[in-house]
Amino acid sequence: MNIRRSGAEASVRGPGEYFTGTVRIDAPFSGNGTLSGATVTFEPGARTTWHTHPLGQTLLVTSGLGRVQREGGPVEEIRPGDIVWIEPGEKHWHGAAPHCAMTHIAIAEMKDGKVVDWLEPVTDAQYGG
Repeated sequence: MNIRRSGAEASVRGPGEYFTGTVRIDAPFSGNGTLSGATVTFEPGARTTWHTHPLGQTLLVTSGLGRVQREGGPVEEIRPGDIVWIEPGEKHWHGAAPHCAMTHIAIAEMKDGKVVDWLEPVTDAQYGG
């Protein structure tokens, strides 16, 4: 058993090549080298770029109001308590609503040491701000 105490690691800012707007990443974790996750907070209007996960991703929304979209689908609102499953290889993005922050716990499994393939930014038109 290993307990990682809350606040033991400093928050980090989400890198600009993978996020639009202000994003904070807290408590990143991994398990047995195959599981990856973190608590991610998006300030209003902030979002990921388009991306895929080789083995899929689960989002557990913990606070605020967010948005998620898969390629070819509508932009969907997500709220605290929602659980979002993104299929393996499904091109998607997620982030906060235009006027409200959103926090989720993101969990994904690694395949051949890789957990995500980052793609192009989400345009303002795609986001629907």
